[in-house]
Amino acid sequence: MLTLEKRPSPSRFWAGVTPILAVILTMIAGGILFAAMGKDPVEAILDIFWQPLFGDNADYFRAQLLVKAGPLVLIAVGLSLGFRASIWNIGAEGQYIIGAICGAAVGLAFYPADHWYIFPLMVIAGALGGWAWAMIPALLKNVFGTNEILVSLMLVYVAENIQSWMAFGPLRNPEGMGFPGSRNLQQYPAASNPELIPNTGIHWGVVAAAVAAVLAYILLKKHILGFQIRVAGQAPRAARFAGVDPKHLFTICMGISGALAGLAGLFEVSGPSGQISTNFNVGYGFTAIIVAYLGRLHPIGIVLAGLLLALTYIGGELAQLSLGLPSAAIQAFQGMLLFFLLGLDVLSNYRIRVKETRK
Repeated sequence: MLTLEKRPSPSRFWAGVTPILAVILTMIAGGILFAAMGKDPVEAILDIFWQPLFGDNADYFRAQLLVKAGPLVLIAVGLSLGFRASIWNIGAEGQYIIGAICGAAVGLAFYPADHWYIFPLMVIAGALGGWAWAMIPALLKNVFGTNEILVSLMLVYVAENIQSWMAFGPLRNPEGMGFPGSRNLQQYPAASNPELIPNTGIHWGVVAAAVAAVLAYILLKKHILGFQIRVAGQAPRAARFAGVDPKHLFTICMGISGALAGLAGLFEVSGPSGQISTNFNVGYGFTAIIVAYLGRLHPIGIVLAGLLLALTYIGGELAQLSLGLPSAAIQAFQGMLLFFLLGLDVLSNYRIRVKETRK
């Protein structure tokens, strides 16, 4: 009989190995899924993981890796700080949307002026928008003791409805012949977020993601707040004895994750996406949860995990075109990654023992 025996302390070996095993098992399970759909599983896996890096037009797809990874890493870094402290912000997608709306609204308010300060103001508005949206579950949690998971998640659907309202109403392009959607910010130089180096995919959102990862690493290793975050997640009672205020820490972590998600939305709407539309959000806020855990809540790991998930986005689009796979199959493939990661994570905290049964 197999039983689980709790380890005295988490295993570093299994903590490092489980993400690799999760990726391998995801490939195997994904291949079975694709085969069940009547598609060549080997070709599908190659389209997802090989073609974007080494196939035709690889230079273009490699640049797109940074474009896709930027918002994932930026959001995941913010989420990881809260997750380390057992603060579960599941509503980053809503904060991403509100940040994009606030930033785009500021930029479009100046249209067609051309001033250097327009984009910096958009950045501030995007961060404040995401922060303010995250403060709703923070306030409700601190005052009424509500569950931040449910509140932050439900606010995603509120944000999506606000997004649709903005696309059809206040932000709709007056020159768009009645179609929903704002002006294209890519065509408004003062409010756009173009590539900083041509054909590399590097824009201000990618730079912000790299800076956020570095600052998060320093915060966790060198700052008293990083110590409080680690202690609150590992030993809540010890954290209270150490003088950590749970409500204060909750507010800070929710605020940071909301602001970074809002920034991700702003950089996306002013860059690759270009406009507020009814389908602006593509699930980055939810995928960033997978990125955070695949990266073991470590800033460097999150950067690598963000690149991997970005690869599945790009490769998934290629597989949809070449093999006719539905988008739902690619989303299921990405979901498998989190499923296997969480399942294998048990091995970090428990040993598998064979227990003899008495007859």
